[in-house]
Amino acid sequence: MNYFSYQNGTMHCEETALEQIASEIGTPFYVYSAKSFTDSYNNFANAFQSRKNIICFAVKSCSNIGVLGLLGSLGAGADIVSGGELYRALRAGIDPEKIVYAGVGKTRQEIKEALEAGILMFNAESAQELDVLNEVAGSTGKRARVAIRVNPNVDPKTHPYISTGLKKNKFGISADTVKEQFRYAATLEWLDVEGVHCHIGSQLTEVSPFGEAAKIMASLIKDLRADGIDIKYLDMGGGLGITYNGETPPNHSEYAAAVLEAVRDLDVTLIFEPGRNISGNAGALVTRVLYTKDTEAKHFKVVDAAMNDLARPSLYDAYHSILPVRETDAKIKCDVVGPICETGDFLARDREAADVPVDGLYAVMSAGAYGMSMSSNYNSRPRAAEVLVSGGNYFIIRRRETYADLTGPESVPAFLRTGKNI
Repeated sequence: MNYFSYQNGTMHCEETALEQIASEIGTPFYVYSAKSFTDSYNNFANAFQSRKNIICFAVKSCSNIGVLGLLGSLGAGADIVSGGELYRALRAGIDPEKIVYAGVGKTRQEIKEALEAGILMFNAESAQELDVLNEVAGSTGKRARVAIRVNPNVDPKTHPYISTGLKKNKFGISADTVKEQFRYAATLEWLDVEGVHCHIGSQLTEVSPFGEAAKIMASLIKDLRADGIDIKYLDMGGGLGITYNGETPPNHSEYAAAVLEAVRDLDVTLIFEPGRNISGNAGALVTRVLYTKDTEAKHFKVVDAAMNDLARPSLYDAYHSILPVRETDAKIKCDVVGPICETGDFLARDREAADVPVDGLYAVMSAGAYGMSMSSNYNSRPRAAEVLVSGGNYFIIRRRETYADLTGPESVPAFLRTGKNI
């Protein structure tokens, strides 16, 4: 996380002190570095500059329209998996011709909205979905460009919850049977079958699974073209990992070399869907210590951020480095926990961490991906603010929720207000 550093003993994001932001807007909050987003995107793009490509940022990883607008200004498209993500991408100014739509459960309404927006392509995940896409396209009079997601049965060697390319996973159609589905799709009146798609998992730290998947996709494209199906796009998905705790994932050049070698003799436009690799180390969650508590077995740091703010530790037992915002040499073995009424509400367990006192601040690092986008209002907790830093300035790109926001969509039924049962 190159753009988070200590300056004069206190942590800064770029040139902005996290203590300053905390004192002005309160805690907890997510803070993102604009320079980190920019550098990560440009490094990814530069690695593939020798080939026609479209880089579609995975909106699910970090969906704030301020972040999407920044990436769109750099030339990014969007990888979406819901109608809400389509809405966000369009609101942020992303070019519809750079939007690809994945996901196993698209509704007819979502498909209609995407067709009307003029997106680049749907990544179809089942035979039934092909029929629905054709039906909705026909009813709207707008042709649907389609890629079929292939499940290549490649082991991504990652956490089982974020592995998506094995036969046992719900995603895509088996490489053993997918040709039949391509041939069927080519007969449907309102579909233009133009792409092959795969995504084998998230947080990959080895390059070999990418190369293996790319070879399978390249061979499939050659077979499909021999059958008269003109494939124009190869969408390799995302999944390139980041460093959370000593991992050494491939750099962009190593990743590009593995993919480009597999497709060197294919004339296709490459599509990539990076998310975590762009956003993960661009963000941190800043939280304040509310209490310290000692039991016979543990020392606890009770902070004002919780599992509703950052679900990954509770959901995956994921590791996030937790650093003091103000430098200190004092250390203590502790659990960093939140206020939620769940034993699973923790940000770290049995961690040798800085001994930050009550009212001091921690920064939970590498939280830019699947942090705010997975947050919730569990325990009726308003969600955190989001801040984008550029140099010495910061911009609130999502205000902190209020109690009124919690109940805004809700209502008390009329019979309770009148006292008359119905």
